[in-house]
Amino acid sequence: MRTEEPACRRHFQRSIAVALGVLLSIACFAVAADEATAVKATERITTSNEPVELADVVVDGLLVTTVRGSASFPAARRALEIKQSIIEAAQDERIPADAVTIEAAEDRTLLLAGERLLLEIFDADAEIEGLSRELLAEDRQRRIQEVMAAYRAERRPEVLLKKTAYAVAAVLFAAVLIFAFARASRALAKLLDRRLQEQIKTLEQKSARLIRSRNLAALLRTLTKIAFFALVALTLYLSTQYVLGLFPWTRESADWLFGLILTPLQEIGLGLLGVIPNLIRLAILFFITRYLLRTVSAFFHGIDNGSIKLASLDRELALPTYRLVRLVIILFAIVMAYPYIPGSDSAAFKGLSVLAGLIISLGSQSIIGNIIAGYSLLYRRPFKIGDRIKIGDTVGNVTELRVLTTRLRSLKNEEVVIPNTTVLNGEVVNYSTRAREQGLILHTTVGIGYETPWRQVEAMLKEAAGRTSGLLERPKPFVLQQALGDFAITYEINAHCNDANNMAQIYSALHRNILDVFNEYGVAIMTPSYIADPPEPKLVPKGQWYAPPAAPPREQAESK
Repeated sequence: MRTEEPACRRHFQRSIAVALGVLLSIACFAVAADEATAVKATERITTSNEPVELADVVVDGLLVTTVRGSASFPAARRALEIKQSIIEAAQDERIPADAVTIEAAEDRTLLLAGERLLLEIFDADAEIEGLSRELLAEDRQRRIQEVMAAYRAERRPEVLLKKTAYAVAAVLFAAVLIFAFARASRALAKLLDRRLQEQIKTLEQKSARLIRSRNLAALLRTLTKIAFFALVALTLYLSTQYVLGLFPWTRESADWLFGLILTPLQEIGLGLLGVIPNLIRLAILFFITRYLLRTVSAFFHGIDNGSIKLASLDRELALPTYRLVRLVIILFAIVMAYPYIPGSDSAAFKGLSVLAGLIISLGSQSIIGNIIAGYSLLYRRPFKIGDRIKIGDTVGNVTELRVLTTRLRSLKNEEVVIPNTTVLNGEVVNYSTRAREQGLILHTTVGIGYETPWRQVEAMLKEAAGRTSGLLERPKPFVLQQALGDFAITYEINAHCNDANNMAQIYSALHRNILDVFNEYGVAIMTPSYIADPPEPKLVPKGQWYAPPAAPPREQAESK
């Protein structure tokens, strides 16, 4: 209990300090009342659709009239002089409040309090209200009498004493509220700390959950502080506005302070009400677009899974076409919705739109180029998934064709990602297309000396091709003599193959068979660095074909 009493005393002292701060802020507002509520002119449109300068005459927060200014006599200055005249008349106890009289002149109507001129009404002033000068003068006479009566009543000692008591009570009530908020905030902070300590004790071995608990506790503490300061600020604001509104000298300041919050909220509310029709239009457009996208999606997915047959569109192109159609629909919906987006006609929104467009245009040139290239490849169909192709120096099987890139699996089982712009702008060799339809021609060359009959060489090459599995018997292999070199003739064996994916293995088998056949018939294959005939032909005798560690085919089969 001893530790609680000093704490409560400190809290009470802080609350008293807050109360004194409220009183000080009220005094500051009272001192600044004249500046905060100074007569300000505004520009309005009259019944003649011409903008004119107007100013309100306000006494103790009560609107008396609205006056019009001119170039030589501004509206703010005229309103201030009228206000001073009414206040001086109200302060003169010799003038009864109901002693305001009307005196008509040729071009104006005068409102007098005894011999004191309060207000001159011209035809231009009556035009503002849309009334005749006589009716406007009668209305302003009644209003000035009410303002003078209220001015005197609110400055009576007993009324001021009563309102002072109300003010002190409001300040004390605000201090009590702030004290209660502080106690509640501290109690909540202690509760969070206690819960965190319990988590620490039970979760010492589970560091991840412990870290999450600490982060959550820190977040809750921050939210508690924010809520506390928000409640304190609201209490100070409402109490200050209430106290200022009690006294006639600061009532206009209270109205100004109240308008700081009410006016923006009113503008926001009116703005929300104004955009409701546009929001309804946007909602209708959203649901129409959503329904249309679902219908288009169902149609193209039906083509993709084969439930819908369309002769002009292959199944492989169904989903890419759907993505393209979906993009067009969304862009069209955005264009349709743009005029109805709240704030779309503002200069800031237009500036941000231009900036976003500039950033996208500068930063996505390569992306857009790859997208266009990707769709071009999809519809041109130079290759498809699984084809063996060559792009530049890269040979591999197509594993994936996306909008931005094409993925290949190389002969060494490497994944190669190629931008679609490179594919579109470069040279693509497709080995699989002709291999499936007419057969792919595999070819290799050998250099044989002039002493070997060319007919024998061609026969040996055809025999080697016939021994090679994977090469077709029909069409028959054929040999071309490509060049008559200085020391050797260059022969090219050509054979058809329908398996493009096994080209490397078939080439290797063909080369092995060529070596075997030429060794069998005792013909040496020349090399590019040929200088002179060797004493003996460079051959591998058949008995040495399976020199260690090589094994004959039978032994290989038995070992397997």
